[in-house]
Amino acid sequence: MNLNLCVLTPNRIVWDSEVKEIVLSTNNGQIGVLPNHAPIATAVDIGILRIRLNDRWLTIALMGGFAKIGNNEITVLVNDAEKGSDIDPQEARRTLEIAEANLRKAQGKRKIIEANLSLRRARTRVEAVSPIS
Repeated sequence: MNLNLCVLTPNRIVWDSEVKEIVLSTNNGQIGVLPNHAPIATAVDIGILRIRLNDRWLTIALMGGFAKIGNNEITVLVNDAEKGSDIDPQEARRTLEIAEANLRKAQGKRKIIEANLSLRRARTRVEAVSPIS
């Protein structure tokens, strides 16, 4: 038995296909979803969505949103998403370095919050291109 997974952003469909299993980053930690999972709705954190297709795992970097799970259907609606295979590793690492430098320079509550958010996004993109262990 499979799950139907659909990952949507306001601008596009990032994923719409059957999967064997997922691991989703929520605001309360990671949850694994297999067929016949109990119905839930949850907030999605900035983090990695891991997707199992038969014998291999894929990643998608998610930038926060919501997920609905029920009847072997998973709908993930997020602010932005990027497949790990579509991310340039060198560019992702450069962006992370810039985000770390911007956080060190940030002054004032708002700038620090914005810099932390940029850093979390950059780390997620780097994690999405890293090998799954």
